[in-house]
Amino acid sequence: MQNRRDFLKTAALAAIGSGVAINNMFAGNGGSPAPFSINKQGATPKMKLNFFAYELKLRHVFTVATFSRSTTPDVQVEIEYDGITGYGEASMPPYLQHELGTVDSVLAFLKRVQDTIGQFSDPFQLEDILAYVDKLSPGNAAAKAAVDIALHDLVGKMLGAPWYKIWGLDKDKAPSTTFTIGIDTPDVVRAKTKECADQFNILKVKLGRDNDKEMIETIRSVTNLPIAVDANQGWTDKHYALDMIHWLHDKGIVMVEQPMPKTQLDDIAWVTQQSPLPIFADESLQRLSDVVGLKGAFTGINIKLMKCTGMREAWKMLTLARSLGMRVMVGCMTETSCAVSAAAQLSPAVDFADLDGNLLIANDRFRGMEVVKGKITLPNLPGVGIIKL
Repeated sequence: MQNRRDFLKTAALAAIGSGVAINNMFAGNGGSPAPFSINKQGATPKMKLNFFAYELKLRHVFTVATFSRSTTPDVQVEIEYDGITGYGEASMPPYLQHELGTVDSVLAFLKRVQDTIGQFSDPFQLEDILAYVDKLSPGNAAAKAAVDIALHDLVGKMLGAPWYKIWGLDKDKAPSTTFTIGIDTPDVVRAKTKECADQFNILKVKLGRDNDKEMIETIRSVTNLPIAVDANQGWTDKHYALDMIHWLHDKGIVMVEQPMPKTQLDDIAWVTQQSPLPIFADESLQRLSDVVGLKGAFTGINIKLMKCTGMREAWKMLTLARSLGMRVMVGCMTETSCAVSAAAQLSPAVDFADLDGNLLIANDRFRGMEVVKGKITLPNLPGVGIIKL
């Protein structure tokens, strides 16, 4: 028979996975929430948040339609509670700083969270805590995601379970991840493709410049692997976009991400309705409130934790998209294995995954989700499934 501790742990696991407010399960007389644990001194533990800037160093210069870079600004976050530490991070690629924030703005936001998070004595109050964090100021999506990931890592560790289990997912259903080939000269593209072609089952190619066909033809000279394409809003004429998609379809491409600027939603809808390939929203999508408005304009959505404020909202976006009959992809920025592994917890429930951000950096702080023969492999570690190196 289960003892009381095991019963409460099992009940908590089930309640969190189903979205039930867990504080109600532990409410004392009068309906007020009771603290989850009491430490040895008889006092209710407090959450403590720490953070520091951390620059991610890329293994290769990364080029897409509008920029190149060799580093990515990042902030690492830790939430400690009763001797257990949850890890999170905020990654802010320079081209998205207007959406995600800068290192300075993230540090300033996290200082506000640090000064006030101690008011919450129960980390399991995810809805209340994250709603409070979200309301501290508009924007700051990456900073909010860092807190969210750290809190989920902490709670998962307290439950002794990874989030894919808490959500009721089968890790064996995790898809293969794409591996990104950046825009470059034919010789470099050919060399990069040869280097990774036998390690992955699907590639991802950044397009949106005037050498798109050359990029695809160069890769096709090396491998016949399926290819996902990300145009990064690079095509501005709907007729050209549709012609390109038909050409790509003939070349074995399996999906197209954000073919046109997000401001041209009607044109994107026209392309999607006639496209032989599924069209996924990236720049057109940020948070949960955006999903319904993209129904009909896109085949599916690409969920990224840094844009949607973290795992809690990502799970809601996935659920909503499925209810609308849309397909789902989970993606990432250039991140350590902390944030990539957090996103990977969703992967058994998606159609496509682009979770190679940790593979692109040379200074990872964690070990977590691994790519084995091209497939996302989730470790049976609690929380977001990472070990600090």
